Amino acid sequence: MNQFQSVAEVFAALRRRAFLILVIVAIGCVLSLRFAVDQTRLYETTAVVQIEDARVPDSLAGAGAQADDAAHRVRLIEQRLMSRDNLMAIMEKHNLFVGDSSQSLNERVFMMREAARIEEIVNSAQSWQPGVTPSGLRISVTLDDPQMAADLANELMYSVIEQSRERSLSRARDTFSFFAEESARAEEEIAAMEEKIATFKRDNADNLPAGTAALRDQIRTLRDNEMLLDQEIVTLRSTADRQREEVQARQIGLLEEQKSLVSRRIEAIEATIRSAPEVERALNGLERELSRLQEKYSVITRRKAEAEMGQMLEDRQQSDRFEILETALVPEYPVSRSRKKTAIMGAVASVIVALGVAFVFELMNPAIRNAAQMERMLGIQPVVSIPHISTRADRRRRGLGLVGVVLALIAGIIAVIRFAANKLPALGLDRFLPRVPQI
Repeated sequence: MNQFQSVAEVFAALRRRAFLILVIVAIGCVLSLRFAVDQTRLYETTAVVQIEDARVPDSLAGAGAQADDAAHRVRLIEQRLMSRDNLMAIMEKHNLFVGDSSQSLNERVFMMREAARIEEIVNSAQSWQPGVTPSGLRISVTLDDPQMAADLANELMYSVIEQSRERSLSRARDTFSFFAEESARAEEEIAAMEEKIATFKRDNADNLPAGTAALRDQIRTLRDNEMLLDQEIVTLRSTADRQREEVQARQIGLLEEQKSLVSRRIEAIEATIRSAPEVERALNGLERELSRLQEKYSVITRRKAEAEMGQMLEDRQQSDRFEILETALVPEYPVSRSRKKTAIMGAVASVIVALGVAFVFELMNPAIRNAAQMERMLGIQPVVSIPHISTRADRRRRGLGLVGVVLALIAGIIAVIRFAANKLPALGLDRFLPRVPQI
């Protein structure tokens, strides 16, 4: 560092390394210009979808008409849009990412997912709360073609709206269809249970409460008849002396036979009455099952009506829905770094690198170049300082060599620029180039 103790020494070092600095700066400018020319310009456009609330309140529409959570629906739609098959269909339709034949399908799908983004629009004051319902969607597309970016963003926007519409309609129709099928099945179960109860009552009419009351009356009547038969038998036996024995025996036998029939009938009725509680218990079980089916049918009928109302609201677009708020416009300016700025930054970096390299070369060659450096470094004051004297021929050779190098660099720069001449208007450098005459 002893050779840089004054501004004059710094400028002297720059003059000594001027050729090296010029070469590095020229090469850096050429590379920066080439990089800027080859840089892909990216355009970004955005479409906005608004999520509107239902026009009919949920309290009036019923539980079956309430839409599912908007955030959940957005996630499902985003998953469908970003699925591989859907992205492949979009790429085939718009002929996207087909420039490099060496790219695999997965790489193209990845690039497509990077180019398109779907973001939820949430109130910043509620973003920290769990389960916040988004108020809209922001669909952004970044491509190197502004028109293609706008077309793709609008297509994704319409796909979001269409899929939301189809999902809501499908959900409402599936719900109504489910409850309609359940209602028909419940009606069949109720009809079958009613038929089963009617058959049970018909087969066990005597064991039912109404039948047992009649049986008890019948038992009382039969017991009265049994007593009358006993009285007649006693009367016949007491008057045996006044009748013939054969007639008496025949009459008593008939009465005994009638009494036996009455007794058997009484026993049968009593057995029937004893089994009545079991029959009544079975009947109560069937009736409870019928009541359960009827309650189930009532619930299903109510849900069916709500589902029908929900389907009606979806058909008339009265429920919450996705609407277009802003369509994607063709972007006028790229979002990527300006090529002009890139070229300027590269040139500035080239100058810095050139100065750094020159500084390193000076440090690697710490020669004593003047009397002040000799006195400072060695403590010896020179008596005579003889400067280097260049002849005219030496100066001419150095000048011609420098001019040749500069011309070669300029020719190289022009060749690079002409090689990418179709991209230079974006940099604004085409006006500085010499015009080639048309033949």
